[in-house]
Amino acid sequence: QVQLVESGGGLVQPGGSLRLSCAASGRTFSRCAMGWFRQAPGKEREFVAAISWSGGSTYYADSVKGRFTISRESAENTVYLQMSSLKPEDTAVYSCAARFTIFPTSVTMFENEYNYWGQGTQVTVSS
Repeated sequence: QVQLVESGGGLVQPGGSLRLSCAASGRTFSRCAMGWFRQAPGKEREFVAAISWSGGSTYYADSVKGRFTISRESAENTVYLQMSSLKPEDTAVYSCAARFTIFPTSVTMFENEYNYWGQGTQVTVSS
């Protein structure tokens, strides 16, 4: 079992930056690939970024590539999403998710492959 708690959301102006954190508890976290997803009002949840449990593989949605960076600090059981050059269309509830896997470099963008989800944190980009 893995529990996930997101933090770091808030209101930011266009062009600004935010860093989201996802704190995980549970003994299998070290073997979990992690992902960030977001859901804007009236829209379906969409993939943002993913990282393997080894940290050696990452994958990004085209809409955030070059602006967002996913990373993990295994000693702290935490995954981060550094967001820069934020746009109003980045406004959404951001959730982290964990996927247990035996493969150290595995990443996936498909939400139905994730086993555990956090509650989400609101990010609003507005002037």
